Amino acid sequence: MVDPLLNDIYKAELTLDDFNRLSSFIYHESGIKMPPIKRVMLQSRLQKRLKELRISSFKDYCNYVFSNEGSNNEIIHMLDVVSTNKTDFFREPAHFDFFTSTILPEYISNVKFNKIIKIWSAGCSSGEEPYTIAIVIYEFLEKNPSFDFYILGTDISTNILQKAANAIYKEDRVACIPYSLKQKYLLRSKERTNPTVKISNQLRSKIHFERLNFMDDYYNLKDKFDVVFCRNVLIYFDRETQEKVINKICLKINEGGYFFLGHSESILNMKVPLKQIKPTIFQKI
Repeated sequence: MVDPLLNDIYKAELTLDDFNRLSSFIYHESGIKMPPIKRVMLQSRLQKRLKELRISSFKDYCNYVFSNEGSNNEIIHMLDVVSTNKTDFFREPAHFDFFTSTILPEYISNVKFNKIIKIWSAGCSSGEEPYTIAIVIYEFLEKNPSFDFYILGTDISTNILQKAANAIYKEDRVACIPYSLKQKYLLRSKERTNPTVKISNQLRSKIHFERLNFMDDYYNLKDKFDVVFCRNVLIYFDRETQEKVINKICLKINEGGYFFLGHSESILNMKVPLKQIKPTIFQKI
């Protein structure tokens, strides 16, 4: 027998008033812009929360979100649902070429390089970026002096961070990785009806994942970083928010450290402590 509540949920409509309440709150909490054109998308994404909570209308859901109980328990789940997580292994490969041809050689030529090089993947999504960084570092280490490294991956979505930590991907997600690298760093499952791969322990041991909201007043991270990848994340924010986020990130970059943006992003006319090295590649000043 079909649960009648599910029929109510699937028929539920997110009214413009409720959309405005939620979109305003989402922007304040996460910086994610939700213009009216995204009302149907938000309705579709939130239906899974209504189903999980057994709430039959968006009006009741809004009342719950803004209640004391909802503010303590639901907000993090709502932000998980509305955040966009699209990424790939070796996305924008020119960045990794610069990383291995310029940044890592510069690092090992420094006589004080007996410290650990620290890299932050800010907005790491399901982990493809930090695992790619780990792969290119290990490949570099095969022909260069040994050094240690640490990678932090952060995202606002707890669900997507769990996927990153699990490090299991469908085979089509790793199609872009060269076969020689797959042999070294990926483990194939024995299940052939739904083939997956798992990232090797060698890579996973170098990466730590934790939740971070770019809207926080200060990024409470214990480390400062030599390299920060923050790519294709700021496009979801307005210009003012982008500048604020970049300045807060820069507080966590060592002087002379590097900052990568996505190719569709820019710091043009922003007051940030960065100088451009190449398009979308910057250095902390």
